[in-house]
Amino acid sequence: MRGATRRRHVDDEEESAFVSMTDMTVSFLFVVMILLAFFASQIDDSSDEVPRYMLEEAQAAIARLTDQLNAAERQVEELREEIGAVKDENTRLQAVVEQSTVRISELEAEIERLRELIRRYDVRDPLEAYISDGAEARRRILETLREQLRLRFPDLEVVISEESDALRFQGDGLFDRSQASLRPGKRAIVDAVAEQLAEILPCYTLGHASDWSRDCNPAGAVIDAVQIEGHTDTDGNEINNLRLSTARANETFVAMTAKAPSLVEHLNMREQPVISVAGYGEMRPVVGNDTLEDKATNRRIDLRIIMYVPHGSEEIDRIRAILESGMSGAVR
Repeated sequence: MRGATRRRHVDDEEESAFVSMTDMTVSFLFVVMILLAFFASQIDDSSDEVPRYMLEEAQAAIARLTDQLNAAERQVEELREEIGAVKDENTRLQAVVEQSTVRISELEAEIERLRELIRRYDVRDPLEAYISDGAEARRRILETLREQLRLRFPDLEVVISEESDALRFQGDGLFDRSQASLRPGKRAIVDAVAEQLAEILPCYTLGHASDWSRDCNPAGAVIDAVQIEGHTDTDGNEINNLRLSTARANETFVAMTAKAPSLVEHLNMREQPVISVAGYGEMRPVVGNDTLEDKATNRRIDLRIIMYVPHGSEEIDRIRAILESGMSGAVR
């Protein structure tokens, strides 16, 4: 009986202790709830304050941006170092350029001095020099004609002869096979040649159409003839080929003078029109006639420029005087 009483007394003490702890826990939770309620009451959606999760996200974003900013600052510093190196190199190169410019000026002065010495001691025969300068002027004229035609007609086959004395047009490019009339649409090519010649000839011819100046013709070269030549291959009858080539040259002449009538007004030293016509048939091939390709090359129209050759050195001064006066210079 006494043991039972003691056991109940122990149980009562344990229950009392448990109740006390429970009461303390509840009290603590109650305090926490009060505190939470208090803090919750402090949150005002209408105020400038933001929820914690938004604050944390903003702080994380700030951290990321800070890292990016630091990386950008490091990159800027690296670029500044590179710019400094480039500036140093640029300064060095500018010094090199300045030195090179000075050296170029010195060399140009030396070149001019040497040229003057060459001119002073030039012992070339005046007639040979005049003929050489005339050939060079002819080459420039032909190159000008060719380049202008290539600009306007990129597909046109036109070349300068090996001797640099004629402009060659593929015959089939202007005329149908065995025909003497210009092909449809090809007259524009002949018109273009006429227009270019009308601009070039005044500086190299005599007569009232002459317009010589030292700028366009410093050598005082004179054109003796601008010859429109027709050529064929060996196919067919020789006489027929001669007639065909002449007819084609005549057709080209008529078309050119129709487009630029002033062409017939340009005179040579014998007071003859420089523009002329010739048909050679198959007699003057530039290659063999063994293949179709070679025959196509021989079927052509040549625009040949022949320069006047003085009879002697003493005539050169007279030619230049005639050019300056713009008068005819017929040889008597």
